[in-house]
Amino acid sequence: MTAQGRPAGAVADGAPGAGRGGEPATGLSGAGLAVILAGFALSIVDIFIVNVALNDIKKDLDASEAGLELVVSGYGIAYALFLVMGGRLGDAFGRRRLFTYGLVAFTVTSTLCGFAPGIAFLVVARILQGAAAAMLVPQVLSTIQTATSGEARARAMSLYGATAGLAAVVGQILGGVLLSLDAGDFGWRIVFVINAPIGLVTLLLVRKMPATRAERKPGMDYLGTLLFGIALVCVLLVIIEGHVLGWPLWLWVLPVIACAAGVALVRVERGLEARGKVPLLPPSVLSIQSMRAGLLAVVPFSIGFGTFMFVYALVAQTNFGLGALASGAVLAPFASAFFVMSLFTPKIAARIGRRIVSVGAVIQGAGLLLMALLIALAWPDLPLVAVLLILAFTGVGQALIGPTLLRMTLADVPASAAGASSGVLVTSQQTATALGATIGGTVFLSLGSSMDDRAGAIGVLLMLALFSVVIFVLSLRLPEPE
Repeated sequence: MTAQGRPAGAVADGAPGAGRGGEPATGLSGAGLAVILAGFALSIVDIFIVNVALNDIKKDLDASEAGLELVVSGYGIAYALFLVMGGRLGDAFGRRRLFTYGLVAFTVTSTLCGFAPGIAFLVVARILQGAAAAMLVPQVLSTIQTATSGEARARAMSLYGATAGLAAVVGQILGGVLLSLDAGDFGWRIVFVINAPIGLVTLLLVRKMPATRAERKPGMDYLGTLLFGIALVCVLLVIIEGHVLGWPLWLWVLPVIACAAGVALVRVERGLEARGKVPLLPPSVLSIQSMRAGLLAVVPFSIGFGTFMFVYALVAQTNFGLGALASGAVLAPFASAFFVMSLFTPKIAARIGRRIVSVGAVIQGAGLLLMALLIALAWPDLPLVAVLLILAFTGVGQALIGPTLLRMTLADVPASAAGASSGVLVTSQQTATALGATIGGTVFLSLGSSMDDRAGAIGVLLMLALFSVVIFVLSLRLPEPE
């Protein structure tokens, strides 16, 4: 720790040699944490809230299925593509500064989405909205990493993980509530317009966020960014659009292009670091043991979450006839259990160490198996109380895994690389979540068409239970939380 009470490496925007206009970073206060988590929550909510409005958008804007798909995937592609760059810009020019710029852009683009006159305009606005989210989100993790330590960092990371899980569920619930109320006769547009007042309030409080940046101002790796973008866009297009287009033969050229871009990226990044420059994805960061082990566990965890949320929406609305509001309300016990348990994970981790992830994997896997058994025995008339209890139990398991896993992944990352490492981590999360939705939907629909929807639901739950086993095995190699 420095004499000013912040971790070494947490340089203020206004420190000597650090640029102008920022005050010294003196740690992350409760108000500062609330501000950055509010911005983070907005970006996550907007991934899921639009799903409940797609039917209304289709009718109002006379949109095609492809257009609707781009409304969803355009945000996700831009979000994942620019996350690492957003982290690097925060390292270079100040994390609070980039958070502020990103929040302003997110508020403006959300308003543009809400007043879109046609589907093409809405798609472009959603792409810009995803890019804006990518500018502010990496600053959240990197600020926590550089402005906190010890128990304060553990609490902040737990709240970050709780926010990530809760915001995804709240997105579906909030969307249903807003559409049901139809306040001001906005219709589907309210799910975007609501971001404006929330964004403005957050902007008024943004000075509560400590102003930090990397000790060494990194240069911009434009070639690395281009190669990374080509690889990521090709992969995400296959993941997101493949099932919509019917998996045409030409689509399989994209993975080949992605592999070639990936190989070139590795060579470029190694060459830059060998010459003493700072690449977009520093091999030295990716070689840190906690990053390697953590990312290996983050990917199946995020795939499982994306699968669960997507297939749940299909089953709830297709098989049980629940509307957007009712299907979201059923998830309330899951979200509540996740949030409450997340608050206790620092104390639990302090007592049992990395075994907290192992215990969480066991609980999550058991909950998924219990749900599969319930579906096998009682489909389609599932007892609601049993469903709610199992969802809450599963939420406890996820809360033990998620926040601590993120903390472990960044445990050994130096403060000077906080932006790049945070961007890599969040990019991995979002890409895996998108992949999960595709995998889950494919398994469910394939089994459902060949047998029935009950078999599809059970098959997905068994697959997710297997992911829990993978997480359990990988947890044995994770570092101890600080």
